[in-house]
Amino acid sequence: MYPFGYGYGGYGYGFRLDAGYIWVLIAMGLSLLASAWVNATFRKYSQVPSTMDGYQAARYVLDHAGLQNIRIQEVRGNLTDNYNPVTKVLSLSQSTYNSYSAAAVGVACHECGHAIQDARNYLPNRIRAALVPVVNIGSNAAIPLFLLGLLFDITGLIWAGIILFSLTLLFGLVTLPVEFNASSRALKILKTDPKFTQSDYNGARKVLIAAASTYLASVFLSLTQLLRYIGIASRNDNRRR
Repeated sequence: MYPFGYGYGGYGYGFRLDAGYIWVLIAMGLSLLASAWVNATFRKYSQVPSTMDGYQAARYVLDHAGLQNIRIQEVRGNLTDNYNPVTKVLSLSQSTYNSYSAAAVGVACHECGHAIQDARNYLPNRIRAALVPVVNIGSNAAIPLFLLGLLFDITGLIWAGIILFSLTLLFGLVTLPVEFNASSRALKILKTDPKFTQSDYNGARKVLIAAASTYLASVFLSLTQLLRYIGIASRNDNRRR
């Protein structure tokens, strides 16, 4: 992120706050609030007991979906849960794996939703997977190219950096239906399968709604950053004319 306004004063570059920077700050604040909401909601519903822990819930859902080949492992951290479509491994964080709570069951079932998406060739999931290597390269190169373009006044580098950064926004947009669908699958299982209780469903729903806010906040942050970079590049182009 290029945090200050970009101007030209005749002898060099000056810095100033502008509307673009303020929007980025607002988006960052919303991201922090969304993250805090997820953590607070998870802690709250971690106190709501369930008849199964995260591992048992995940194993049950996977087996009943015909995915006995998916391995489940415990990983360090809090809310570091994920599913790897390459290794076919579902990783549950320490706060989920052995926790007999509605929150843990909800998170575990959400990750199972990703495994089911993979097995059923869910199209948005396939698109996101295809974007991963491109986005990884783009996200690492975008800001250096952008800053080098500004430093050496090379318009092509500036816009190349912006185009690469736009891949981050594209990835975030593609991620939204993938995450929302995984949560939808999880909640459908929790609501209709008699193995789970109403408190499992209610707690999981609250946790997954809070989690959804983080995906939306991330997309909004990427959008404000992209617009800011475009604004800086446009001012640079105008200065050169």
